[in-house]
Amino acid sequence: MSNELATRIDSLPTQLSYDEAVEAAYREELDWIEEKLRARLSVLIECDKQLSNYVYKALRKRFKASGGPRLRLLSGHPRAADPDSPMQANSTLTQRLLDELREAIYGARADGVLAITHLDILTTTTRSSLNVETREAAAIMYENPDLVFLGFTDPGFEIPAVIEKVFTVKIDLIGIARDKVPQLILQREARKFGVETFNPYNLYKYVSGLNAVRCRQILNQLESRVDFDPNTPGSVDAIYRDIRKLTLVGDLEVPRVNLDKDIGGYKKVKDKIKTEILELLMVKESSTSAEEIRSIEEIVPKGMIFEGPPGTGKTFFAKAIATALNATVSIVSGPELKSKWVGESEENLRRVFAQARKSAPAIIIFDELDSFASARGTYTGSGVEHSMVNQMLTEMDGFRKEELVFVVGTTNFAESLDPALLRPGRFELVINIPYPKKKDREAIIKIYAKKFNLEIPEDVLKHLVQRTQGFVDATRGIRYSGDHIYAIMRGLKRENLRRGGGEMIVTKEDVEKVLGARQKKQRSLSKSERRTVAIHEAGHAILAYVLPHCPTVERVTIASEEEDYLGYVMHAVSQNQHVRTRSELLDSICVALGGREAENMILGEVSSGCWNDLQQATGVASMMVEQLGMSDKMGVRTYRNDHAEGAQFVLKPRDIAETTAAEVDVEIREIVEEQRQRCIDTLNEYREQYDNLVEVLLDKSTIGLDEMKELFGGKVYKANPPEEDDKSKSDDDEDED
Repeated sequence: MSNELATRIDSLPTQLSYDEAVEAAYREELDWIEEKLRARLSVLIECDKQLSNYVYKALRKRFKASGGPRLRLLSGHPRAADPDSPMQANSTLTQRLLDELREAIYGARADGVLAITHLDILTTTTRSSLNVETREAAAIMYENPDLVFLGFTDPGFEIPAVIEKVFTVKIDLIGIARDKVPQLILQREARKFGVETFNPYNLYKYVSGLNAVRCRQILNQLESRVDFDPNTPGSVDAIYRDIRKLTLVGDLEVPRVNLDKDIGGYKKVKDKIKTEILELLMVKESSTSAEEIRSIEEIVPKGMIFEGPPGTGKTFFAKAIATALNATVSIVSGPELKSKWVGESEENLRRVFAQARKSAPAIIIFDELDSFASARGTYTGSGVEHSMVNQMLTEMDGFRKEELVFVVGTTNFAESLDPALLRPGRFELVINIPYPKKKDREAIIKIYAKKFNLEIPEDVLKHLVQRTQGFVDATRGIRYSGDHIYAIMRGLKRENLRRGGGEMIVTKEDVEKVLGARQKKQRSLSKSERRTVAIHEAGHAILAYVLPHCPTVERVTIASEEEDYLGYVMHAVSQNQHVRTRSELLDSICVALGGREAENMILGEVSSGCWNDLQQATGVASMMVEQLGMSDKMGVRTYRNDHAEGAQFVLKPRDIAETTAAEVDVEIREIVEEQRQRCIDTLNEYREQYDNLVEVLLDKSTIGLDEMKELFGGKVYKANPPEEDDKSKSDDDEDED
């Protein structure tokens, strides 16, 4: 099949000056600008500072050749010394520009065009308002409404609205169009990529964000390269690597993170990234059809949201995408972008996007995107957030479809983001990156073990995977993430170095030593306090194990390192994570009351440790009666009203009669009491297992699911046992956490 993208090398130019390159790259845009100026309309051109003088010269040449308005350049360059002139060589560029502007406007012919290549420098703002020079420039430019202006501004600078309104139309000359690449490369340069033909699409990926002059400067560097030899095709890749280095702006770099080798587990996340982005771009790279390439560019999402808890690798995944695309990465912190000064935050955003486009292919990562892009109406800052969201959307909408510039936003709260960001064509791809599951943690541990030269036997690996299934901070619901596992493995490596280095065979004792060093200092409990905690937690655990509609127990401990918890029972994630039945809610009430009733049964009284359990039980019962219509006595209706305030839903009591409110309270109390009695009956039924569990906790402090099963002779009580569910689930679906 013929390659319709190939361009014959002998059809390319043999010589090309910078002026000719500008004319070739922006011919249609220059035609448009010329047309507007001839129609006596002021034009504002947004382009790189490097390009402005070349564009001015191209327009001047056109007008001289065909007749037209006279262009007068206000450059701010020092003139010959004139003691009577206010413009002296030792004055600043801004002062000289302002003086030139004043002189030109008050003495200019009405049929001329005043060109200001440094308009952005003349009209920069202070952090809080317009500076003196900008105020004076604005006043002067509005003095003669018959004058026509040709202004130039760099994308990284902000033009005040009062100055921008002087110009009737605006155009940007940012980057180059893909179909212009054959007109910007010389025959001798193209021969570095092929013998008779050259594919401009492959080169465009690296020069799309450059202006024509900068593009020519980089292509000039190919002179010293040998011509393409079919026997050594790797030379082309080496050239692209050099071009990639030359297009890096500032301190940007191309990361080296392999999606499969450097990131453990997360099969679903990887598959989604591959199918939605990488595989499509691979098809594009290998395609010889311009129509197919345009179709792919239409559907590849350029904006992505990586949602998930802290430390789960959201930025790491974005870097892996960049590695696969040979793209630069710019990591931008949301809070760092924000400024209380008018216009500065938007200017920061413009600078970030301009830098990324010049270094394309590129990925911009907005860390903590929700810090400035929350849903409108929920802003609590200076009010600049709304302007920042609008500026971001403007920048994203300004991309050419063929440009490889992607925007990734990371957040812990995707539901709080402004809905405008999630519209198709913007951040349309949302990928959830949760806490690592069992197989994910195992894969992460193996990667770091290889990296740190640690040998982890199978039984120790299983132990470490099991130990990292729980909470790092139960108070805030924070589980072990990839970052936590990385810290543990670094701790094991430090232990290895303390022993003299070399390969280390990790033991369970080593794991416990490192984990113990990372945990908070445990509270010192008296013997009676420790027994009370064991009695309490055993009550929760027995009920959680035997009740059919409650997630099973994974871990029970009375050695909690958390300040707000003396012990806890960790459950597996519910099989039904989005829908909860009435039976499940009733079981959750019963389990919540288990600690209190166990204390009352063994000690004859209850402790202050029951208050949170009572709140939970009462809250679930209230929800069943007041919101879910799960009460036969009160009927199928709600007694509380959900309404939105900003992005959050708030519950407020409805206006109901006092007698009805009293009936609601009675029904809530009866549900809780019914489950309390059920709790007592169940604890008595399994009293032997309960007593054994208390003794085990007092002896070992912590036990897992396997030991719980032993207490019950291996019997499973669940309506849908995890073992049965796992048979119909893939390994990646397993979630014991």
